Order: sequence, then C-alpha cells, then structure tokens
Amino acid sequence: MNVVVDDQALEAEKLGLTTIGQVLSHLQRENRLVVHVLIDGKEPDLAGLPAIRQSNLRDHILYIETAEPRLMATQVLGEVSQQLDEADRLRADAVDLLQANSNTKAMEKLAGCFTTWQHAEESIRKVAQLLRVDLARIKVDNQPFTLILTNFADQFRNIRNALENRDFISLTDTLSYETTETTRQWKEAVEEMRKIVD
Repeated sequence: MNVVVDDQALEAEKLGLTTIGQVLSHLQRENRLVVHVLIDGKEPDLAGLPAIRQSNLRDHILYIETAEPRLMATQVLGEVSQQLDEADRLRADAVDLLQANSNTKAMEKLAGCFTTWQHAEESIRKVAQLLRVDLARIKVDNQPFTLILTNFADQFRNIRNALENRDFISLTDTLSYETTETTRQWKEAVEEMRKIVD
C-alpha cells in the first residue's frame, strides 16, 4: 500500500483506511480539496468513480494533490476581480466605439465582455458553493448579491434585445449606465466574499 498526499507519505493503514474512498473522505474531513489524483501513475476515469472509491488500497499506488479551499477561493476571487476590471475596460471601449459608429469593432469588444462577465459569475457561484456561502448574505448597497446577479441577467437580456433589434442607442445607454453600476456592485460583492473567506 503506497499513498502519497502532497508529496508526503500517508500512513493509511495506521489510520484504518483501506479503500481509495476512505482516503478521499479522510482528506475531506481535514478540509482539504482534492485537485488531482493518480492511481498507478494514471488519471482515473471519473465516470467510474463509485467503483474507484471502493478499490482496495493494497492493489494500487495512489498519488493525491490537494488544496486548502479558502486559499483556493481567495486566489479565484482575486482573479475574478481582475476579470471584472478587464470586462469594464472592454465595456468602456465598446461604448466609445458605438459612439463613433464603429459597430463591428464594438461588437468584438462586447463579445469579450460577455465572456468575461459569464466566467466571473460562474466563478463566484462555484466559490460560494465550495465554501458553503449563501450569496444572499453578501450585501452591497443594502441588496443581496443574489438580487444583483438577477439584475445583471435582466441587463444581459436588454443588451441581447438591443443587439437583435440593432438598437445601438439603447445598447450604448445600458452599457454606459446600468452595467457600470452592476460592475461596481460585483466588485464590492467580491470584496465582501474575500472578507468572509479570510
């Protein structure tokens, strides 16, 4: 039986751990997030996870890398904050281009902005899930973050409708005023999440 966790041998037998699943559960109880697993030098097929978890340790060499969830969350939230800065820059560029009637170039900037906003929202939701943080507890301007996310979804629909109708005046107004406020609220919410994580 050979179990290595974060380059340190784990004495699984002394801990009474006999299956891969027991090792994974042990690490979870120690508040470690498993980020990479090798079984006999190969990455396992996660489709067969239930069978893998029941595998006896004696039959395998197990290598596991973990991360501390709070440290990982802090890093992700830092990246989200940078992404929001980039989205805001792209949004401002799109507004400038729309005002200059360079609609095609504005759409390119806007596409990058949409991708960044969606990635930021997904990251925030995953961090909240990882740390079991209720996004409704995070308040910005006396509004729960869940409401801010809902408002953003509405703005996103307004932007999409303006694009479909080629209503560049409404699009410019939404990007100039509403999404600027939403970005500010998102950044403040990310900072509130970081305080909770710390």
